[in-house]
Formats: sequence, C-alpha cells, structure tokens
Amino acid sequence: MEIDLLVLVPLVAILGVFYHFITKGNKYFHDKPIPSLAVEPLFGSTRNLIMKKTAFHDFVISIYNKYPLVKVFGMIDTMTPMFVVRDPELIKRIGVKDFEYFMNHRPVFGNNDDPHNEALFGKTLIAITDQKWRDMRATLSPAFTGSKMRQMFELIVECCSNMAQHYKDEIRKNGASSREHEMKDVFTRYANDVIATCAFGIKVDSLKNTENDFYVNGKKMMAFNRPIVILRMMGFRLVPKLMNYFSLDLFDREQSDFFKAIIRDTVRTRDVNGIVRPDMVHLLMQARKGALKHQREAEDREEVKGFATVEESEVGQAQTSKGMQMSELEMVAQCLIFFLAGFDTVSTCLTFLAYELTVNRDVQDKLYEEIRQTDKALAGGPLTYDAIQGMQYMDMVVSEGLRMWAPAPATDRLCVRDYVVDDGERLKFTIDKGTVVFIPIAGIHHDPQYYPNPSKFDPERFNEENREKINPSTYLPFGIGPRNCIGSRFALMEVKAIVYYMLREFSFERTPNTQVPLRLAKGFAGMRSEKGVFVEFRPRQVTST
Repeated sequence: MEIDLLVLVPLVAILGVFYHFITKGNKYFHDKPIPSLAVEPLFGSTRNLIMKKTAFHDFVISIYNKYPLVKVFGMIDTMTPMFVVRDPELIKRIGVKDFEYFMNHRPVFGNNDDPHNEALFGKTLIAITDQKWRDMRATLSPAFTGSKMRQMFELIVECCSNMAQHYKDEIRKNGASSREHEMKDVFTRYANDVIATCAFGIKVDSLKNTENDFYVNGKKMMAFNRPIVILRMMGFRLVPKLMNYFSLDLFDREQSDFFKAIIRDTVRTRDVNGIVRPDMVHLLMQARKGALKHQREAEDREEVKGFATVEESEVGQAQTSKGMQMSELEMVAQCLIFFLAGFDTVSTCLTFLAYELTVNRDVQDKLYEEIRQTDKALAGGPLTYDAIQGMQYMDMVVSEGLRMWAPAPATDRLCVRDYVVDDGERLKFTIDKGTVVFIPIAGIHHDPQYYPNPSKFDPERFNEENREKINPSTYLPFGIGPRNCIGSRFALMEVKAIVYYMLREFSFERTPNTQVPLRLAKGFAGMRSEKGVFVEFRPRQVTST
C-alpha cells in the first residue's frame, strides 16, 4: 500500500500540474465584455478542427457566423487566447493604423532567428519579428515591384506555353478527343516549375519528369498531415522554447538540406562566373550587397494593377543606407518561403478557380472571348505583362475566385503591447500583450452583408462600377497592412498567365468524377477538396476570323 501511495501521489501531482498548464488560459475571456466560444482542456475551442471533423475554411466561416451581431469575440486555440475580429473598421485599425501594437505573426512554427540555428522556417519573412522583420521587409520589397515582375514574366510565359503544349501533345499521341486531369496535381506541377525557374534559377519539367527532385521535396514539405509534422506543430504551440532549444524545425532535415545545397551552389556558380538571370536568386544576391533599392519607377506608378494586388507600406519602401546583413541561411529561408507559397498557395487558387470555370460555363465562355481578343491583338505572339494586366474580365474572375476560395482562410497578429479597444459606444476592453488577434478572412468573404449571395461565383462583383463599393477591409486574400503578402503581384501574374494559356487551347469540361458541389477535406493543414477536382481538357476548335 505504501509503495502504491509513493507512486500515486507524485503521479497525481504531475497530472495536476499538467492539467493546470493546459487549462490556465481557459478562463481568460471571463473578465472581458465580449462573448467567447466554449472551451475544452487541451483542445480549447478547436476540437472539431484538430480531430478533422471540419475543414479549416468551413471552421472559420462557422465561428464567424456564431456571433453575427458582435465586433469581436474570444476563442482559445489549444492554450492560446485569440480575439476573433469581425468588424472591418477594427481590422483596419489593428492591421494598418495601430500596426505598431500588432507587428508580428503568432509564432506557430517557431521564430528562432539564432544565426547558429539551422532551422529554416524561423528565419523566413513570415516568421521573423520586430526590427529584424522591418529590415528584411525593406530589403526584399524592391524585388517585388511591377518592374521586377515584368522582367520575370518571360520565365512564367515559358512555363505556361510548355504546359499547354504538353497537354495538346498528350491528347494527340493518345488519339483522344480530350483527357481528364486532377487539377491540384496539374497546377502543383505548374507552380513547381514556375517557382523553380523564378526563385531558384533552375529549369525543371514536372510534366515530363514527374518525380523530379524539386517536385518530390516540395510535396514532402507540404505534407502537413503526416503524424510527425502534426507532433512538431503541437510542440511549437505547447512548448515553443523547448522546440527552439533543440533547434527543431517544421521541415524534415532532408528537405531543408536539399534546398540549402541548391541555393549555395547557385550563388557560388553565379559569383564565380558572373551569371545574371532575372530571378529571385539574383535579386536576393543584389539585396545582400545593398544594391537593391526601392525606387518609385514611373512604370510602377502607371501600371494597371489587379484588384487583389496589395500595396507596399512605408515599411517596405523604407530606404536603408546599406543592405541588410543577410546570412546565407536567411537567404535560403527566403527562397524557401517563396517556393512553398508558390507551390501550395498558387496551386490551390488555380485548382478552385478551374472548378468554378468548369461549373460556370457562362463565365468561362466570357473569359475565353477576352482571351481570344487579347491573342488576336498580340497577333498570336507570346503573352506580355502589359497585355495580362490589361485584361479586365480576367482580373474580375481571379478576384472572385480569391474571394470565394481564399487560399489562406484566416490570418493573425500577435499583440506586442497592451492595446485598448474602444469603439466610443459600449465596447471597451484591453487586448493584452502576448494574446493573438485572429482575422477570419473566409468568414468576411462569405458574409452576405458585404457580398450578397456569397456562395454564388459572380465576377461581376468586381466590375468597374461594383468594385468601388467594396470596403478594402472586407477583401483580404493577401492579408492587410504592412504584413500583407509581399508576393501578391507575382502570384496574380502566375495565376492569370496559366489561365490564359490553358483556356486559349482547351475548354474546361465536367466529368463523372467532378464533385458538384465541391466539399473540402477536413483538417487544418491546407485547403484542398475532399475527392480532388477532376476536369476534362477538351481542345478548342479554333475558327478563322
């Protein structure tokens, strides 16, 4: 009996300490004058998400709709208190006007910027914080101006042309009238090839060489549903200091080493041989030397921008007397985050856009007519940057696709010092330092108050007349404020270019495998369809005009 007690008492004590640790924040919102979601130990308010009973996109919409009359409510994500902000004006204040209070993202996957720590994710632009982030943003921002995108556009067009030709050749060789394809696979391969050439300066063909190293390693890095990755993610949420102490990274060492080796070899080769190529490696090499400055080129001021394009803030436009002392690891990390964003986010956007074009044939036909007219104006020549920027209906279609299926259904900000919310009416409370603000992008995008009949794919929401009525704080596919997506221009031209080339050659048709309506796969790791998005590529019968 004594032995049992000797074992039992410490065990109960340990369990008690553990229970206190995982529940200590569960009553955080009880003293706040706002409603909050129900809480469970360890899961917080997110059991359905963690247990894969709902998709992240659907989860965001469901919690957003929980309290339709409030501006903000509370939620516990595992152990972290989060203020879910529904009000566009408060979102604008937090994301833009009072940015100094909310400068950082929540450190979900670690933010260890120790130069001796080999973990890459913590050194990416999305993870670094405070002044280090300011310096990096100002250093990288000049690489994403319209003029720099113009220089890269030829590389993207080459990938688009190769892809369209591949599928034409495939149909011809098989003697078929058309061919069914799964869109996520198709566009992941396209995005892989674009980012390989534009970010890493390496040409790969993921359609012919289906298991190339770039594609295989990218797929492994984005497989967030693997048990080991889920454990790491939980580790960064529960014991982030311990994870950083052991230099643990979100990514497997094998994949990290692969990308480190590529960048190091590329930089070394270019330095030795004086090679210049209009891609991200070259721009980062310039930035590292302090040769890349933010200039207001006339062509950038006059450029026709897409509705979804975000403007760079004063942080990004800040001039520095010398380049940021960017280490080799930091340079690799920036290339890596560009790769992952291109690999997954762009392919996700294109997958859902292809679905909407397939099931909304009137939209597809109208877009094809604009493509045909643009092609005629180019006399059958390659697509140009100015031509794609001038396609109004294309921009409307892509803007609506990003509204309905925002690849990032939510974003967040970490409160870095106490912030008082006071709407001048009845709402007054403090967002405490160390808590998180959660911005439910998908919920806002599907709110009929801002977008009537939100489940309908309607590009006319973004025509010249209607777009003027849209509150910018209710359209956030690339985030808001100084920490918005630095690569919005790149992503948009990448999406528009491949839609142009594929729709010019093929019509998108339903097949028996096309799931209508589309249902999303459950879980929080990435937005994807439940059963894939299957579309038939049917070659167009082009008639002379």
